[in-house]
Amino acid sequence: MEVTPSELTVLGLIIERPRHGYDLEREIEQRGIRQWADIGFSSIYYLLARLEKRGLVHVPEAPAAAKSRRVFHATPAGREVAAGNVLALIAEPRPAPHPLLVGLANLPLLTEEEYAQALRVRLTRVEGRIASVRAAEQAQAPLPPPAREVFSYSLSLLEAERSWLVDRVQVTHDEQV
Repeated sequence: MEVTPSELTVLGLIIERPRHGYDLEREIEQRGIRQWADIGFSSIYYLLARLEKRGLVHVPEAPAAAKSRRVFHATPAGREVAAGNVLALIAEPRPAPHPLLVGLANLPLLTEEEYAQALRVRLTRVEGRIASVRAAEQAQAPLPPPAREVFSYSLSLLEAERSWLVDRVQVTHDEQV
C-alpha cells in the first residue's frame, strides 16, 4: 500500500511515539519539516483521519474526558506500510516535477534580458534559502541521524542549483556583452 509523502511523514512521527494532532503540529514546526514537506496545519487532522480509515493508526480506548485530545498510535500494518514506503523512496529514483523546468521549456516567451534577470533573482533567492536551511539546521543541533540526512540532502540540492545558476548567469552575461 502506497502512502503520500505527507501521510508517511505524519505516520513516521506517530511511529516514533504516539501523538495527538497539536503535538504533531508542534513537532513539524520545531523540526522545520515544512522546509521539505508540504504539510499545512489544517491538513494534519485530514491526514490523521485518512491514516486511521486505512488502519495505519488507531486511537486506543480512552476515558471520555480525554476525547478532546485523541492520541494516535501506529498499528502493526502502519509500521509495515511505512517501512516499505521508506525503502522504496530511498532506493528508487523517481522523476520529480520541477516548475523551473516548465519555465525553461518556455524560454522563447522571454527576451534574453528577462531570462538573465530572472536567473539573477533566482540565484539571490536560492542563496537566501541556503542560509535559511543552514540556520534551521544549526538551531536544531545536535541533529538525530534522520534529520542530519534531510538537511545534508536538501543543502546538496540547493548547492547544485546555485552552482548551475552561477554558470548560467555568467553565460547570459557573456552573451549580452
